[in-house]
Amino acid sequence: MFRTLKDLFRSFVNKVAESIKYKQLSEDVLNKVLDEFMLKLIEADVAYDVAEALCTKIKDVLTNAKIPRGCDEKEYILNEIKKTLREILERGKSDIDLIALARERRPFKIVFMGVNGVGKTTTIAKIAYLLKKHGLRPVIVAADTFRAAAQEQLKKHSENLRVPFIGGKYGSDPAAVAFDGVVYATKRGLDVVLIDTAGRMHIDVDLMNELRKIVRVVKPDLKLLVVDALTGNDAIEQVKRFHEAVGVDAVILTKVDADAKGGAALSVIMGIERPILFLGTGQRYEDLVPYDPDTILNLLLR
Repeated sequence: MFRTLKDLFRSFVNKVAESIKYKQLSEDVLNKVLDEFMLKLIEADVAYDVAEALCTKIKDVLTNAKIPRGCDEKEYILNEIKKTLREILERGKSDIDLIALARERRPFKIVFMGVNGVGKTTTIAKIAYLLKKHGLRPVIVAADTFRAAAQEQLKKHSENLRVPFIGGKYGSDPAAVAFDGVVYATKRGLDVVLIDTAGRMHIDVDLMNELRKIVRVVKPDLKLLVVDALTGNDAIEQVKRFHEAVGVDAVILTKVDADAKGGAALSVIMGIERPILFLGTGQRYEDLVPYDPDTILNLLLR
């Protein structure tokens, strides 16, 4: 993961270090190196706005920097870039403790949102697996009544995980199915209700209205938006539109493992302006890791 970006940051540090004269870095020299670095970032699928913001931050930190005596130039530059990146990446950190919250409220209701193809179904199964691992009892509710395949996929996952499953007839009211799932969990003393919703384009007004109805009826404790790391700027736009429509408490970023360059994923992480709860790093149920700025830093700068 992030192989291309890792090479770019390493090359940038080396070039800046080589340009330092008498322990001081001039603004002219830094500008030339940064201009080249920004172009390389864009070539690596980093969104233009994100690449520009990142380079501006680095420029502010390194312009006319004086390297302390006895300090290695590369080490100094690397540490300054790490501090800069950490500050940016920390903004995406979520203070949501899913397991703790699920133990406090019963049933804890989670609505999953996202467009088709982002990996929402697999992500719901991963969350169910995580909850079971911590001794919690979830139920999976398929409130996507538009796509029969979505229900079948979720039902298969629920069978694999031995988790109760609630579905609805094709074309039935998704809000009613979601409500039935909550009633089922309440009567049986289950801990968490995982509600899938129809994959929809963020510009589809009718489906967004349907999503608003589900949220109004169920009154979820958590609204999670699943986005695909590989879609870059479009993922950022999805977060913006869903947040405007129904509110997004946190984001789960999928397919991070598939982004060899790393640019698209970094763009989403730096650009979505919503907390990131988990990163999807594979197809197995256990391939879901909490978002951690240090993990991203290690991928970029180790």
